[in-house]
Amino acid sequence: MYVIITYDVGEKRVNKVCKKLKEYLTWTQNSVFEGEISKSLLMKCMHELEFIINKQEDSIYLYQVSNPKNIKKQILGQERNFDDLFI
Repeated sequence: MYVIITYDVGEKRVNKVCKKLKEYLTWTQNSVFEGEISKSLLMKCMHELEFIINKQEDSIYLYQVSNPKNIKKQILGQERNFDDLFI
């Protein structure tokens, strides 16, 4: 399945959340990750994130697209892939 994950977490946890999501998905913008992932890996990722975030202060939004052919992505301006910037 294709997923998009966005997050808004406390300053102390931003790097930990970003690092964890990089293990599973592609970093496309600040606080935004997306890509193909299996259901089992997604469950593992979300479970690991639960141990990083503070549920009273932080939020993680998960958008699941069962059929990626049904999603249309439009980009205004420069398309970025933060992973490519640092390699």
